[in-house]
Amino acid sequence: MSRPRWFNVRQDLSPRRRASLTVLAFLLPLALWGIVSYVPFIWHPMISVTDPGDVTWLKAGTLIDRPAFTTEVETLRASGGKVPAGVRANPIFLPAPHEVGRALYTAFTTKPVLRGDKWLHESLWVSIRTIFWGFLISSTIGIPLGILCGAFVSISRSTEPFVDFVRYMPAPAFGALMVAVFGIHMEPKIGIIVIGTFFQQVLIVANTVRKVDGGLLEAAQTLGAKRRQLVLRVLVPASLPDLYNDTRILLGWAWTYLIVAEVVGVSSGITFFINQQAKYRNFDNVYAAIIIIGIIGLATDQALAWLGQRLFAWKNPRPSFVRKLLARAFGPHHPAPAYQP
Repeated sequence: MSRPRWFNVRQDLSPRRRASLTVLAFLLPLALWGIVSYVPFIWHPMISVTDPGDVTWLKAGTLIDRPAFTTEVETLRASGGKVPAGVRANPIFLPAPHEVGRALYTAFTTKPVLRGDKWLHESLWVSIRTIFWGFLISSTIGIPLGILCGAFVSISRSTEPFVDFVRYMPAPAFGALMVAVFGIHMEPKIGIIVIGTFFQQVLIVANTVRKVDGGLLEAAQTLGAKRRQLVLRVLVPASLPDLYNDTRILLGWAWTYLIVAEVVGVSSGITFFINQQAKYRNFDNVYAAIIIIGIIGLATDQALAWLGQRLFAWKNPRPSFVRKLLARAFGPHHPAPAYQP
């Protein structure tokens, strides 16, 4: 039997190779970030002043553009004064990986600067509640409507053209309207999340339901199934695993609207924390907050993928990264069956 290659078209890799590529997907950007941060001749367009010399407006620790620093050095040399000294550095908005890593801890332990500001964990909780309620409302209406559109052409033709029209309108454009209708607190932010996901959700769910094999409907009709039974006993169960995956993807879209939604009305949540830290020029905290959002999103998606494998085991999906880690930690590893796309 020939050994599996890395680039066989539509053929799965071994569990070990998949795990290696998963780790590599994170290590490569981190390595690039480290090179830019730690190797001076790659990209260090500024000078961090270590000794201001006779330049009165410079202080130790000041960041200055290299051409301006060079000009000051030449001027002081020509006049016989003490020239300033410094080391090459990146702009303040690009902290090194170790600084962001430290901020992932200190951001949770550092007291807010202004009285009334929220701690990072409090800001995160506000954002999570916004996502939860916005996506719950969207799914409660959008999924049933999408199923009906996929099941009945009459509902599809009377609904989807308008839904398709509105989905091209950017959700942030409704910000002023949401504030006028719901006020300035949590409600308009939830409304932006609903608008950003609802219309997409209806179309995606309807398209998924339409993909159900027509032979299943014919077989059910042969057995005497009525319209209600065709929808609830055939279409919904047959499309449920794919609907679950659609919902996972759309949840990620909800997170992309969060930053815009939280600046509508009174700024709140993780967006307020990021804006405040940027205002104080604590860009290590800014990066840390952005990374935390990614960690929460990835962890949520992997947890849902793991749950989906248990709920819809007959679909035999690709094992998630979390499942592989749990298998290695708590039990013997069994090779995963071949992935069927």
